[in-house]
Amino acid sequence: MPCRLPRQGIEGEGEGMADTFDLRARPWIPVALKGGSPTSVGLRELFHRAHEIEDLELPVPPAASGLLRILAAMTSRIAAGREGARLDDEDLAEDTRGWLRLRNQVLERGRFDANAVDAYLDEEVPDGHLDLFHPTRPFLQDPRLRTECVDAKGQPNPSGVNKLVLGRPTGVNGAVLFGHFTDAQPVPVPAAAAAWHLIAQLYYGPSGQCTPRRITSVKPGNGDAGPLRKSVSYHPWADDLFTTLVLAVPQPGICGEPDAEDVCPWEAGALPDPLGPTASPSWPGRLLTGRARHAALLEPSADFTTVTDAYLTWSTHQPPAAARDPYVILDMPKAGGGPPFARPADGNRALWRDLDALLLKGGGQTQRPAAFESLPRTLRTGLRVRAYGFDQDGQQRDSSWFEATTPPVLDWQEDGPQPHMALRVGQCREFAEQVGDKLQYAARLAWKLATDPGLDPTAKVKLDPKKPGPWAQAAQACYWPAAEREFWSLLAPEKTGDPLRPPFVEAALEALDAAIGARSADVRVARARVRARAVLRALLRPASAVPQPSGPSSGSDT
Repeated sequence: MPCRLPRQGIEGEGEGMADTFDLRARPWIPVALKGGSPTSVGLRELFHRAHEIEDLELPVPPAASGLLRILAAMTSRIAAGREGARLDDEDLAEDTRGWLRLRNQVLERGRFDANAVDAYLDEEVPDGHLDLFHPTRPFLQDPRLRTECVDAKGQPNPSGVNKLVLGRPTGVNGAVLFGHFTDAQPVPVPAAAAAWHLIAQLYYGPSGQCTPRRITSVKPGNGDAGPLRKSVSYHPWADDLFTTLVLAVPQPGICGEPDAEDVCPWEAGALPDPLGPTASPSWPGRLLTGRARHAALLEPSADFTTVTDAYLTWSTHQPPAAARDPYVILDMPKAGGGPPFARPADGNRALWRDLDALLLKGGGQTQRPAAFESLPRTLRTGLRVRAYGFDQDGQQRDSSWFEATTPPVLDWQEDGPQPHMALRVGQCREFAEQVGDKLQYAARLAWKLATDPGLDPTAKVKLDPKKPGPWAQAAQACYWPAAEREFWSLLAPEKTGDPLRPPFVEAALEALDAAIGARSADVRVARARVRARAVLRALLRPASAVPQPSGPSSGSDT
């Protein structure tokens, strides 16, 4: 079964309003209701109808990734068990089994309590803090930037709306990705879409040069990358948003420690001190929503329907506190000796190639996301995996973003009812990677033998890594989609006893032939093809043991 195809980023449609943009009421979050009907909702309706909502439909995956963390933090404040204890209960957090029992009670209710939703949104959150354009405490923004981001004459020095919207070019040499925009003629962005991009910037924003911000006599103009930059997030995904959000609340103790002063940015009574120490990433609020390294401020149009300008700058220069994000795979450096790091997003790498890292308990080289620990056994059969990734470098360059969803696979977890399937998934993935690496070598070898007339076709060949030739990339582009089809086929119940090697090797042989094409009619090319095919067929020998699951390969799917 194939994964759901990635969805590319586009700008969204805005909604008009009279004099404000209250995120509790304004329909700014696109969703799909059960049955597939699309609509947009505000925060209140989203929580009231979460059991009726099938999916989030934000067209900007980095924004969806950040929004899920925001919604998970809110869920911890709203969801309560039969005796009134909430999922963010500080005392209960010390009792893991007790907390898991509480989560099961919440899931049994099947929906959020409307009174609890309203009490949180209207009473626990200070007035105006969920308004996108509030004059003193706009949602996730810092109004001080109007006076701190100024030029030499003391005039406002905004960053521009193009800087806010991911995919728009900025400056003179900015690349055009999703539309034709220039700094000389910026196009306003609808308020709803601006909220998406605000969230995406706070989680995935760049490091390096930014709009200068003057607080003291010094006026620094550089900042750090957002906490999720260049990463991919994985989430257990249910058939309704209510269940998805409850499962998104991280288990206490694994990620962050409870704190009586744990607050989300919109819950805090005062703005953070950009020159003071950063607060610890306490569980669950600050862990999920309080680690931003950027400060932002949106400038609305006169009728509050669009954003016409924006400020984006640094929020702190203090070292970030160590924290384990609950939705990322952690890999250890291959050389050893360093801390684990979030597996980077790769727009050319399909989700199935990370599946074993989500199912296996992990060892010294890989840790699965904490959100996949202790999933309810009664739900595993129907749970899928949703991935949101943003292929970026560590500084300023953005390549692509993607969203993908697997079929229901979490019943195969190593500590679940079908642990043998987790091992088979790992073996399938590992052998597919091994064949892919060997295919790349074979295609490069064939090109070298076919194009170097002075080379003895039977001698040992030394390949130049700087001259791979065109066949390797073409063969990889053919191989990986075929390997994915074979991967899912080998996991079907009727094929779980079939050998792993032949399907992947056959897919590689076909990919090699497709890359070489009609050129094989040439005698020299034909001889090169025979030798390259022999390299692949060698993988079918009994001495080639089935590999055990390990870390990811660097190969791509295209």
